[in-house]
Amino acid sequence: MDKLALGRFLRLHRERLTPSTVGLPAAGPRRTPGLRREEVAQLAHISTQYYTRLEQARGPHPSRHVLAALGRALRLNDAERNHLYTLGGQLAEPPGPSADVPDRIMDLIERLPDTAAIVLDAKYDVLAWNPLAAALLEDFSARPRRERNMIRRYFLHPDPSRRHYGISGGGDFGVFAAGHLRAAAARYPDDPATQALVRELLRDSPEFAALWPSPEVSDERHLLKTVDHPQVGPIPLICDILLVPERDQHVVLFTAEAGTPAHDALRLLSVVGLQQLT
Repeated sequence: MDKLALGRFLRLHRERLTPSTVGLPAAGPRRTPGLRREEVAQLAHISTQYYTRLEQARGPHPSRHVLAALGRALRLNDAERNHLYTLGGQLAEPPGPSADVPDRIMDLIERLPDTAAIVLDAKYDVLAWNPLAAALLEDFSARPRRERNMIRRYFLHPDPSRRHYGISGGGDFGVFAAGHLRAAAARYPDDPATQALVRELLRDSPEFAALWPSPEVSDERHLLKTVDHPQVGPIPLICDILLVPERDQHVVLFTAEAGTPAHDALRLLSVVGLQQLT
């Protein structure tokens, strides 16, 4: 880790941005160009003190998660983000699935108010979501990062009715998930997290262990699903899966035709959010 170079790099890119380019109010006159340190910290969801220490070359070794958040906050392109990882002492290209969601994908899911959207990595960790997805499926932010994996949840969740978030076609998902994880494990043989997930499921899920030897691999992108929401009830939805090939990620979109009861249910969820309905 090159602390001095990292600090200079962060400061340079902070000073190149303006509040308007990142969606923040100007908040009065500024003595220096660019964003304030507290604004970058806010965008990256880290403390101002921690960010200041990084910029002043006094900070600890940042995790890959922190560097990814800083890359998004500073609107870095792929080359700049890879250089940031190098300065922070991380591999620019990790041996496993990428957890860095492109800015254009983050912007996309935030601009879909009537669509529940989540972003998954190659092993089906939930990387990002919009508010409607949290209201429809679960509050992912309340879960530890390790528990945000859809395949682990499906095979190991103690409540069979909620292991797939109440989404219909659970058995089909089990077959798909085993094949998908088999393909991901083959693509990332040196990734500890992917291989550990496979070992855990083989050890703790007889259903997964029975499916694992099968050579079947499916790749469905357009599905009709019903989500049995605990408060709203069954909601028939269209499920589309879009690929982000350069990151080996998937964007899952749940939509409903305008004017239908399902569309009204999504709009209700978008208003009430994570509140309990009565």
